Amino acid sequence: MPVQAPDFVSVDRLESEIQRRLAAERERLNAATGLAAREHFHRPVERPFVGEERKRVTILFGGLTWKHEALIQAAFQGNGYNCVVIPTPNVAAFQLGKEFGNTGQCNPTYFTVGNLIQYLQGLEKQGMSRQEIIDRHVFFTAGSCGPCRFGMYEAEYRFALDNAGFNGFRVLLFQQQDGIKAASGEPGLKFTVNFGMSMLNALLLGDAMNDLVYQIRPFETRRGETDQLFAETVAQLGAVLRDRKPFELGEHNNMAAGLLQKNRKIKDTFSVLLKVLDHLYGKELYNGLAAARANMDRIEVDRTKVKPVVKITGEFWAQITEGDGNFNMFRFLEREGAQVIVEPIATWVAYMIHQVRLNAVGRRRADSPYPDAAWYQLKQRMANELKFRQKWLALVIGEAVWGHFYHRLTKRLGGITHPLVPQKELAAMAHPFYNRLARGGEGHLEVGKNVYYTVHHLCHMVLGLKPFGCMPSSQSDGAQSAVVNRFKEMIYLPIETSGEGEVNAHSRVQMALGEAKMKAKAEFETALAGTGKSMEQIHGYIADHPELKRPFYPVPHRAGIAGTAAQFVLHVSDRMDRDAAWWRRTHVSLSRAPAAGAH
Repeated sequence: MPVQAPDFVSVDRLESEIQRRLAAERERLNAATGLAAREHFHRPVERPFVGEERKRVTILFGGLTWKHEALIQAAFQGNGYNCVVIPTPNVAAFQLGKEFGNTGQCNPTYFTVGNLIQYLQGLEKQGMSRQEIIDRHVFFTAGSCGPCRFGMYEAEYRFALDNAGFNGFRVLLFQQQDGIKAASGEPGLKFTVNFGMSMLNALLLGDAMNDLVYQIRPFETRRGETDQLFAETVAQLGAVLRDRKPFELGEHNNMAAGLLQKNRKIKDTFSVLLKVLDHLYGKELYNGLAAARANMDRIEVDRTKVKPVVKITGEFWAQITEGDGNFNMFRFLEREGAQVIVEPIATWVAYMIHQVRLNAVGRRRADSPYPDAAWYQLKQRMANELKFRQKWLALVIGEAVWGHFYHRLTKRLGGITHPLVPQKELAAMAHPFYNRLARGGEGHLEVGKNVYYTVHHLCHMVLGLKPFGCMPSSQSDGAQSAVVNRFKEMIYLPIETSGEGEVNAHSRVQMALGEAKMKAKAEFETALAGTGKSMEQIHGYIADHPELKRPFYPVPHRAGIAGTAAQFVLHVSDRMDRDAAWWRRTHVSLSRAPAAGAH
């Protein structure tokens, strides 16, 4: 029986009738729900920040540690920008953020935008009109995307600014996932090699100085000396970033510039490479680092003070800021007798690079040019492998280079800064409790750091700081219950921060810190007993060897021991055992001493 050919005219009519009925039903539903009169949301068009405004517009930013802020400000200024750091957010700023912002936001949103509004209102009180404030200032901040309210920060900032009467105030966004993007237009921020490398050095120097100040200050013998000398040192390093002369190929080697002038592409490549090398290894930077180390080395420390070591983890902003945003937790811990290990921003950058590498492995087939290549199609399979290996190798090199950038500075600044934690090990330790590919907030880092610092005996207690109601951190806290159950010796305390509840938070920390203090004291007493020496002998040897009072004196780490004092007395004891001259002097003085009861 012959098969009848399809009636294409009938099929077309049927499809047309289906589309007509769908459109009619959609129109009916829109009318019934009132959606017909509503327009689809479109992102507001914002006035761009353009290059010709650079000389008269001031870039505002803040929210990091004062070390980072001072150095980043210097980097901006060294590249020709007007830049002002907004003061550290306080509770009054938080209340302003809540007044003008939407309800139910993370407290970093309230603190940040409230602090900006507070600063702009201060400019208005000084006599500057609102339009002048809007025209002559832009705000530079961080943004992101993903399953977190962080992705809405930019819109919330603009909403609050509009409600406060600063409609049209411009926001420049630094995307955590995608790098630097000026959401309001990039021409005003010219991302040159000099600008990028200056910012890189400022960020890494800020990390190093932040780590050092929390390592040195708890053991200072002259109260206030650390803060004073660190303020001087940060100012010195800021001057290096601000005043350094940018490298130009023609100014250093006219012959080479002349030879390369004929090939513009090669000349530009050499120029970029030499500028990068000058920023990373130039004489001006290294001389500045040497001067900074010498200045900080004037601080006298006593490492025999027994202090529990508290590692800070948590949400990015809450674990970085130094103010009311995290209940001034770092200073509180130090007042309570603790030594704090802060988290460098460089860890977050290393985490992002590592996550891209993990995702590349997971998407290996999907991103292949020939995803369905059979086993016998060797050419296609080789093309797939080559593409993957090129990306994978670039990311591996990127991770290694980033670690090198960080550690090259920390070594020049005394060499006692905590190294970056290996991302591969963090991911492996966290994965049994928290999937390494889960996104949002700090991802698996909170769990991974808790396990890493506990297993390797690098701290006595882990304190997680996170905003009230932070979804990714809440997920981490849920996983942490399994972690704490697995590692019985772990002391872990999560603290949710907000504009209120400081007394309650400090009380909870005090209780956990009491247990950490006992742990640190027991560890120290065991270490001292193992040396077979008294504290009088230890102190006597330190008095005879003043280099042991210098902050950059290297004390080797002993496996299984977290406390600085315990590590130090073991090291001093080893030195005493090897110091034959000191033993001879000590024994001679003891043998000449009169016997007990002698007349």
